[in-house]
Amino acid sequence: MQDAALRLKTLVEQLLGVPLPVRLRAWDGSEAGPPGAPALVVRNRRALRRLLWKPGELGLARAWVAGDLTVDGDLYTVLDQMAGLVWERGEDARSLGEALRDPEVRAAVRGLVAMAGLLPLPPAPPPEEVRRRRAHLHTKHTDRRAISHHYDVGNDFYEIVLGPSMIYSCAYWDSPDGTLEDAQRDKLALVARKLDLKPGRRLLDVGCGWGSMAIHAAREHGVRVVGVTLSHEQAAYARKRVAGEGLTDRVEIRVQDYRDITDGPYDAISSIGMAEHVGSERYAEYARDLYALLRPGGRLLNHQIGRRPRRDESAYEIDEFIDAYVFPDGELAPIGSTVTELENAGFEVRDVESIREHYGLTLRRWVANLEADWPRAVRLTSPGRARVWRLYMAASALAFERNRIGVNQVLAVRTPESGASGMPLRARTWN
Repeated sequence: MQDAALRLKTLVEQLLGVPLPVRLRAWDGSEAGPPGAPALVVRNRRALRRLLWKPGELGLARAWVAGDLTVDGDLYTVLDQMAGLVWERGEDARSLGEALRDPEVRAAVRGLVAMAGLLPLPPAPPPEEVRRRRAHLHTKHTDRRAISHHYDVGNDFYEIVLGPSMIYSCAYWDSPDGTLEDAQRDKLALVARKLDLKPGRRLLDVGCGWGSMAIHAAREHGVRVVGVTLSHEQAAYARKRVAGEGLTDRVEIRVQDYRDITDGPYDAISSIGMAEHVGSERYAEYARDLYALLRPGGRLLNHQIGRRPRRDESAYEIDEFIDAYVFPDGELAPIGSTVTELENAGFEVRDVESIREHYGLTLRRWVANLEADWPRAVRLTSPGRARVWRLYMAASALAFERNRIGVNQVLAVRTPESGASGMPLRARTWN
């Protein structure tokens, strides 16, 4: 009888119709595939059952999160090599129904079923998976629940991943050899310059996280800041940091939905890494609400991840792994759609800066932080949760590097009827 790894490799290649680019190691210790290559480790038959019951990305994610599937070697290499088989097969990939018409494919599936010892019921999803009905997205209740799932993992865990800056958004790098802390400091300084923050002005920081932007703006530019978040853990942490900096007279941190803010006008609004949670059906409302909260001449800095546009936008589907394990209900939009929504709300868009490559660098540093303190990260959360974050951040780094997704800073002004925007004559004076 063939070793499990060689048999599994043969069946998978029959099913996919292409050679497997990585080495396979099976539960019996056998290996097959390119010598010296990183290995995809199938630790037990349950991994096969998960994939057979849920073919594709979600089945792979469940096997990874549960610990049934892992990698021996460089995770980035394995993800990069597997991307073409799992995430990038594109419009030419055969549907499962079409593929099963092929006798070789049917034989391969039967072989995998025999290897898996397929049971009449699928394995239960890992407890880290969010399971809910999608009838009502982006209500205040569902948004609070989604934010809690992602951000209330534990501040100690995020300290490991993010480092002392506690900033969970793309840094701004001067050099790939720089430090994460310097790059995050430079990002905050860039946002402050774009918003033209000055002493006495009011800043609203929407999705304030652990308070880093609010603290920077108040300490370095003398502004008064209101920061809002839906995460109670973030708010408690941010308030403690604000008090430690002696800034309680200038910074207020609230647990509040942006739709409930009524104490405008503000001179400036920063929204950094928050708009991805808004959702396409609510984005026009988001843009109108922020416009209404600004004084005439006030500026908005919207820092947001975007995806590549599709010829048929109705075909866009939320990523299964991200939706189930990372950002429930999160949606990405092309930068053109974001600019259009802001303009429709009344904003004059004055600058769009792509910093896509910067996010790949940032995510790789976060992964390195997590891996360097892995045992403690597992203790603070769970093995499954730590595996979620490692996979999500590593895969996202590659997605930014391969231009599958990007991140943009959009500077927009509530320009008054006079047309006096208050912007400098020469663009990019903040760089």
